[in-house]
Amino acid sequence: MQTIPLEPSPALSNAPVPPSLSAVVPAPDDLSAFDATMRLRGLADATRAEYLRYLVRLGRYAGVHPAGLEEVEVRAHLLDLLGRRRYAAATIRIVHGALRLFYRVHLGRDWRLLGVVRAPRESRPPRALTRAQVARLFAVVGEPRFRVLLRLIYGCGLRVGEALALETGDLDPEGPHVVVRQGKGGRRRRVPLPVAMLEELRAWWGVHRNPRWLFPGAGRGWVDGVSGRARLGGAVRPMRPGTVQARLRRARLAAGLPVETSPHTLRHSYATHLLEEGVCIRVISACLGHASLQTTLIYARVTAASEGVARRAAGQLLAELGPAGGPVG
Repeated sequence: MQTIPLEPSPALSNAPVPPSLSAVVPAPDDLSAFDATMRLRGLADATRAEYLRYLVRLGRYAGVHPAGLEEVEVRAHLLDLLGRRRYAAATIRIVHGALRLFYRVHLGRDWRLLGVVRAPRESRPPRALTRAQVARLFAVVGEPRFRVLLRLIYGCGLRVGEALALETGDLDPEGPHVVVRQGKGGRRRRVPLPVAMLEELRAWWGVHRNPRWLFPGAGRGWVDGVSGRARLGGAVRPMRPGTVQARLRRARLAAGLPVETSPHTLRHSYATHLLEEGVCIRVISACLGHASLQTTLIYARVTAASEGVARRAAGQLLAELGPAGGPVG
């Protein structure tokens, strides 16, 4: 096969595909067999969509269907992503996962390249807000649909997608608990739900009374009031993550919070604050839905609050031993 020039192409972005390439650039439907392979492997919907999206972009970049590329061409593409394009390690892991599954598992090409690529995870602990910052954030979010959602994410340590996917039957008043049916990796878990949060969710559902979703999507042109509540009650889809992220950006500015603050920051804050309160890290790991305790250990860092707890605990231990009995020095 003739080597295809791998100079960076504007088609790798969201720009339209040139007409001359339209016959060879894959559309999502052209990758339906690969999608079936991913389903057989048990990949989550979001992961399958991400892998398909990347392979379409790879086809646009190279000007041919990804199945027509040789190992040397894919290698050059990866070097371009790492070098000139400076893709983050997290993005390279997604790319590597898509390539490995497509070429090795789906097409049966046991390329050496697929075992060479490495994108180490950053050891830097995730950033969490202080309790005062979380309070400031909630104070500037006036709309009930966003305020209740963000408080739920913080109160249960949920991912934004997990919170938005909650249905009315996922609230278990015994405990109470929230049942996350499709967490990351397709894992199901039960998360302790604060009693006050259960009441907030019930009050919010009483506003829209959607028969399925706790956080139904309002669609475009949302206007609060009777018509807005009726639209929520008849919604067939939950609220979109992008809607939540956009609202949080406005709240972040109003509350004067760090620029990297996102819905996921509230999940990090939940884990950090529970750890500061002395909750067992294994319990926190189960609540977060982590597959490995090692993932949760990134939260085990010293903060001002945890340092104070350690200082008081050490002082109590010394006090139990009684006063020092002898001269100092």
